[in-house]
Amino acid sequence: MTVPTYVYECEKGHRFERVQGIKDPPLKRCPRCRARAHRVPSAGAGLIFKGSGFHVTDYRSKGYREKARQEGAAGAAPPGSAGAGKTKDPKPGAPRAES
Repeated sequence: MTVPTYVYECEKGHRFERVQGIKDPPLKRCPRCRARAHRVPSAGAGLIFKGSGFHVTDYRSKGYREKARQEGAAGAAPPGSAGAGKTKDPKPGAPRAES
């Protein structure tokens, strides 16, 4: 279980941190000067996601991935066939047909 760290600030400007449970009541007094204290809103932690498992497609079912692979292969020309990886240009200097 992870327990968050809260940042507090008192009326006199002292800042301090406390590790507290989410359900714990907030502190009311500064431990240094006993002045009234309040929680300071946090910007949160910076997260860096590395590796696999952080994209929606990483969680797709095996059947979905297989079907996508088959559909992708059906639209591509097989290697070694006419037109696979090459496009024929008309004779140099000849006008090209526009679509």
